Amino acid sequence: MSKKDIKKIVLAYSGGLDTSIIIPWLKENYNNPEIICMAADVGQGDELDGLEEKAIKTGASKLYIVDMVDEMVDEVIIPSMMMGAKYENYLLGTAFARPIIARHLVEIAKKEGADAVCHGCTGKGNDQVRFELAVKRMAPEMKIIAPWREWDIKGRDEEIDYAEAHNVPLKISRETNYSKDKNLWHLSHEGLDLEDPANEPQYDKPGFLEMGVSPANAPDKATYVTLDFEKGVPVAIDGEKMKASDIIRKLNKLGGENGIGLLDIVENRLVGMKDRGVYETPGGTILYQAHEVLEMITLDKDTKHMKQKLAVDFADLVYNGKWFTTVRECLQAFAVKSQEFVTGTVKLKLYKGNIITAGVTSPVSLYSENLVTFEESDYNQNDATGFINLWGLPDTVQALREQGKL
Repeated sequence: MSKKDIKKIVLAYSGGLDTSIIIPWLKENYNNPEIICMAADVGQGDELDGLEEKAIKTGASKLYIVDMVDEMVDEVIIPSMMMGAKYENYLLGTAFARPIIARHLVEIAKKEGADAVCHGCTGKGNDQVRFELAVKRMAPEMKIIAPWREWDIKGRDEEIDYAEAHNVPLKISRETNYSKDKNLWHLSHEGLDLEDPANEPQYDKPGFLEMGVSPANAPDKATYVTLDFEKGVPVAIDGEKMKASDIIRKLNKLGGENGIGLLDIVENRLVGMKDRGVYETPGGTILYQAHEVLEMITLDKDTKHMKQKLAVDFADLVYNGKWFTTVRECLQAFAVKSQEFVTGTVKLKLYKGNIITAGVTSPVSLYSENLVTFEESDYNQNDATGFINLWGLPDTVQALREQGKL
């Protein structure tokens, strides 16, 4: 389909720098098509304020704001946490939101009879792959427009120049022009001084951190929190039952106040380059650790070790945009089955960026104090002799061969 034949485009719209200037750019470069914006409410809070007015003022005909928080949490985050999926210690905050956003983007495009969908991802990053693989899976016939792969704008300074020339209002300045992505789970920071890994992040600079404080500015007194899980799913915090998204909200507050969840990482992007980013994931970091602590007493060794191996593969699938695939569904089925007995309560101590285990209990624990105690127990220590003889038999035979005694 040629540019002149594209009459209606649905844009994944955040109101940030990229998508703000895409509206007038599409109008100028695609024969003045109708632009319908879709903003995903994935828990980014006040970033959605004034978005409809801004979108229409800059040339869109309408804006959909779709609440996707619980879908993102229940369908993507919780299964990933069950698996223990981390990508090079990154808790996948940006990647978690993309499958759900892309699904709604396609749904609205079909509903509106659009000729194309559009996103603001750069040609260097991972999100272009995540969005477009999802679109191809759900609407292979749909044309995808990626302005960063078409326009002659070279960088974020030139984006700001374009915005100023087209009277597009921005909430950022050239000095605070970090590339950020925020949702309920995390906030990412990239660009500016962070592009040099030699530079320490400005954690203590007012306005840099948004979801919490640096460990240096956290209280001198520890905060305790308890989390209850049923079959691997978080169901209560400090004894109060609530849905998973609300548990994450409360953990974000507690974690942020105590300097929890900061990650400075140079990660390996899917496209092949290394990228430096700083992530804030206060609630998610606590939730992952609590879940891992509970698994210590409820999962058998073989299942735990296999899950740790598969977690790397699962994280790769999420990171690389392969959410809507059979292999992800298969691995998720393993994760869910592994959680059959991951039920119990974990108590954690939060202190100046640290998460300290303060106790764990489960009605279906595999931990037996009677077996492991240093005092008298039902365990027959003499049984170990035969076990070691059999376990070490290959080593014994090899030694006898070397000694010529076989």
